[in-house]
Amino acid sequence: MKLVLNIIWLVLSGFWLFLAYLAAGLLLCITIIGIPFGIAAFRIGLYALWPFGRTTVERRDAGAPSCLGNVLWLVLAGWWLALGHITTGIVLCLTIIGIPLGIANFKLIPVSLFPLGREIVPTDEAFGAY
Repeated sequence: MKLVLNIIWLVLSGFWLFLAYLAAGLLLCITIIGIPFGIAAFRIGLYALWPFGRTTVERRDAGAPSCLGNVLWLVLAGWWLALGHITTGIVLCLTIIGIPLGIANFKLIPVSLFPLGREIVPTDEAFGAY
């Protein structure tokens, strides 16, 4: 079932969201200070490309730097990407087939707003090892 959902996701919204994260990552990598943010954008973009079967967990070793980085991320790129998830989620929820994909888009909003201090793991490892 995850494969079918991922393929439908890829066609309807995943590819476009991935391109948005890729553009944000490339813009953020222009400066040396923005490189960690660009890497976070690439990481979350790959997650947005193929999300079913994976989830995010908070890293316990992430401290104050990731909190400050999340504030900068929110100002620089987070709210644009979250707006993309909101728009795509609403459009997908207009059809019956798209409702699970729209809900998945809404679940990606917190990750798009605050990506630092999170790790992407398979869903079967999400609660076992962390």
